[in-house]
Amino acid sequence: MPARSPGPSVKDKDQFEALRRAGNSKEKSARIANASAGEGRRRVAARGGRSGPYEDLSRRELYDRAKRIGIEGRSQMTKSQLIRALRNH
Repeated sequence: MPARSPGPSVKDKDQFEALRRAGNSKEKSARIANASAGEGRRRVAARGGRSGPYEDLSRRELYDRAKRIGIEGRSQMTKSQLIRALRNH
């Protein structure tokens, strides 16, 4: 089965497809692929990993992050549910 085109908004289609095969969501794959296409993969990779663990953040901080990226149903989620949703988005 041939791979479907991710659409015109994805700048690095090969990386997008590799990220999708690895199990990432469409949104996350597109964000990573577009960032690396604009800045270069090395620069994006070097930037990664600077954030602390989600468990150290308050529920309100997690909620604000979820709101920024558009996670549905966030207002009813517990802290652990917000963490899971953020990690899998």
